[in-house]
Formats: sequence, C-alpha cells, structure tokens
Amino acid sequence: MRSASYLLAAPLWLVLGGFLLVPMAAILVVSFFDYDSVRLIPDVVLTNYADVLLSQVTWQTYLNTLKYTAMVWVLTVAVGVPVALFLAFCVQSAALQSVLFLVCTVPFLTSNVIRMISWVPFLGREGLFNGALMGVGLIDRPLDVLLFSDFAVVLAFVHLYALFMVVPVFNTMVRIDRRLIEAAVDAGAGPWAVLREVILPLSKPGIAIGSVFIITLVMGDFTTVRLMGGGQRASVGLMISNQIALLQYPAACANAVVLLLLVLLMITALLRVVDIRREL
Repeated sequence: MRSASYLLAAPLWLVLGGFLLVPMAAILVVSFFDYDSVRLIPDVVLTNYADVLLSQVTWQTYLNTLKYTAMVWVLTVAVGVPVALFLAFCVQSAALQSVLFLVCTVPFLTSNVIRMISWVPFLGREGLFNGALMGVGLIDRPLDVLLFSDFAVVLAFVHLYALFMVVPVFNTMVRIDRRLIEAAVDAGAGPWAVLREVILPLSKPGIAIGSVFIITLVMGDFTTVRLMGGGQRASVGLMISNQIALLQYPAACANAVVLLLLVLLMITALLRVVDIRREL
C-alpha cells in the first residue's frame, strides 16, 4: 500500500521538483557566483550577499517594499472585507450573488498593464481628476502628487490585487453558520456587535489567505512600481529586474533568495497567528 501511495504522489513530486525545487536550487547556487560585466564566474563568494545586507541603498529599497506591502494590505482589507460582507450577507439571492461576483471579477480579466496605463490620463497633470478639481475651484493648479508617486503605486496595487482579498474572505463568510448570527441577535447583540464578535473572528482564515496573496504579489511586483512610479520609486522586484537587465545574475539571485526568505518569514508569522488549515 505504501508503494502505491508513493506512485500516486510521484507525478506531483516530479512537477514540484522540475518546476520549483530545481529552479530554486539553481538560483541559490548562482547567488554565490562571481561576475563581471560580460560573464559569470563559477565560484563561491559572499560578495553578493554582502552587497544585499550591508548596502544602505538596498536596505532602503527593502523598507520601501515593506511600506508598499503594509499600505496595500491595509487598503485591500478595508476594501475587501466590506465587499465580501455585502455579497455574503446583504445579497440573499444566490443568482444575484453570482452576477455581482462576476461583475467584480470581469475587470481582472484585463491585462494588468492596460489597467495601470488607464490611470495615467485620469491622474496626470492634464488628467480628468485634476481637471475636475480645478473646475469646481478646489485647487488652483494641477496636483503633481497624483501620478508617478507613492500614491499612484499604492493605488494601482490596490486596483490590481483587491480581488485576491475579496475572494477568500467571501468564501469564508458564506460558510459561516447563520444560526450563530441568529443566536447572537437573540442574545441581544446589535449589528456592530455581531460583526465584531461573530463575523470578523470567523472570517480570520479568509483574511489570512488574502493576506498571503497580497504579501507575495506586492513583494515580488516590479511592473507596477516601474510604470506608476515613473522610474522615481524603488522596490526589490524592480531592483532584481534591473540587475537582470544589466546581466548581474548573481546579484539578482542573491536578492531573490533574501526576498524569498523575507516573504516566507512574514507568511510563517501570519500562519502562527491565524490557522488557515480549515480553509484549505
């Protein structure tokens, strides 16, 4: 029986080994290589990791990436939980739930780049938003902070990844036993008390799963920072992309290893707080 179990699991292990473990091992090995402007030099050096851990610029880049991650997480929770709450508890018809959920999903079928670029004519100096503010007399001149700034980067992140918070939270909320809510109401709990004491505690696994998505997506993203930051903002993903463009593969691999370890530490800390095994 045990040999049959191993045979059944063998295809999965082959896929994981070929497409996950082997590339990760290659990245780890190359991160210790030396390099010059034109070639890789097989060796075992710690220079690349020293550049990552001892460089003030690199530390600032990692801190900036963590700042983006924290801000996007807070905003996606603020957006995702109310949307999921409305779909799960305010919409009684299952058919209408499906339709509204599809409405939330359809925009995410469009390319991320297209959705990001659509913000440029809206937030630019001559864009629609600045024009509307000037038209009603709220400002005298266009606001420069709206585009190619931290605001634009975070706004684009929330726009791109909010659905990754809505879906798991909604999936958790629809599984909540309605009898628990009825019992809380019978005990005298008001709407806010039911939300605070029943719905949100039972929704923690969904919020945790959404948080895992948000952390992994934002920490590794580089396209959004490049386009919406106008080349004036930095992130670890963008730094790795630039190093690859400059053929600095060992340095890029070292940053990738450190980034992976950082993301794993964050997810491990999150999983120690919330048990998401009930949702998997």
